[in-house]
Amino acid sequence: MANRTGIIGAGAAGLFAAGRAACLGNHVVVFEKNKRAGKKLLITGKGRCNITNNCTIDELMANIPGNGRFLYSAFNKFNNQNIMDFFEAVNVPVKTERGNRVFPVSDRSHDVVDALINYARNQGAKFMYEAPVKEIVCEENKVKGILLRNNDFYELDSVILATGGISYPMTGSTGDGHKIAEKLGHTITGLKPSLVPLEIHEEWTARLQGLTLKNVGLTAFDNKNNRVYYEQGEMLFTHFGVSGPMILSASRHIMDCGYTGAYFLIDLKPALDEETLDQRLQRDFTKYSRKQFGNSLSDLLPKSLIPVFIELSGISSEKPVHQITKSERRNLVKLLKGIKLTVSKPRPVNEAIVTAGGVSIKEINPSTMESKLIKGLFFAGEIIDVDAYTGGFNLTIAFSTGYIAGSNA
Repeated sequence: MANRTGIIGAGAAGLFAAGRAACLGNHVVVFEKNKRAGKKLLITGKGRCNITNNCTIDELMANIPGNGRFLYSAFNKFNNQNIMDFFEAVNVPVKTERGNRVFPVSDRSHDVVDALINYARNQGAKFMYEAPVKEIVCEENKVKGILLRNNDFYELDSVILATGGISYPMTGSTGDGHKIAEKLGHTITGLKPSLVPLEIHEEWTARLQGLTLKNVGLTAFDNKNNRVYYEQGEMLFTHFGVSGPMILSASRHIMDCGYTGAYFLIDLKPALDEETLDQRLQRDFTKYSRKQFGNSLSDLLPKSLIPVFIELSGISSEKPVHQITKSERRNLVKLLKGIKLTVSKPRPVNEAIVTAGGVSIKEINPSTMESKLIKGLFFAGEIIDVDAYTGGFNLTIAFSTGYIAGSNA
């Protein structure tokens, strides 16, 4: 008799697990509390869906600061290359962009979600929507079935819990799975926002709301002045502080110090060392020697940044350029190479891309994703205490753990 497998959650991990388990001959039913599958997956990568990252396994592991070693066995069986091969095989051709980020050629997350649903359905998986799960029923530490909130009971041989974290709750990620796992005796490590925009102490950042800085350098320091992160790329000023790809990745590095007291130095001209930048500044000042300082920076900085930069420099905007001293010019170079931003706190967890923390990896078999406490209970995706940087790494974890759980359920 075929194994009866229930999957709780129709996100990236749940859908992949459903297809894999059904492919192996299980009777699979997916229980999803939303009206449709893949709600969070649809908004990833700004609606384009950054499926995975086309890098080496070593690079893949280096981009998973949250318990990456737990995934060695999973990636040995199903990794980023397998993910790309899978989507090509289900008629979703992929392409590799900057930073080795992998997207569907169509740039449509809908194509990814539809392919995963069709993959599961074509293998025989059934879907139940608007079917929130109340609890997993066990006897003698073995799965017996699940109970929906309307008290309908479904007898099952195995259950894959793939309900996600607590970020983006409007997509259905509201921590339900953590409560279900905790009730069964599992340890839930501290849930925290990871890859999250940050509120900044300096009030002038609000005046730059909407400004995107591209190709700038970002160095992050913790509250003990330890340099913990550096990247060149893009960042965005908001009404509360800063966001953008670099900021999100940096937030994961300063999370462990509780954010408070952490700070960034922004290098506006990372391609130039101080001496070369000083020569560039001298050329600009020669060009604008008859103008006031406030009118001499248009070749160097975005228009909206100039008033703030002048304020930070301490030089009067009305000072004639030819009167700027060598010492003042040197200080301008240092400012261009290191504008300081002090972190006050992260934005709420519901604005985070992923959740750090989750079901303790000590209680999960890394080779099968099965619970060490409950026979027949498996975990997949963000519900597990693993998390990565931006760039397709978190979806890689979801697909890989989904595959492993589906293979073993």
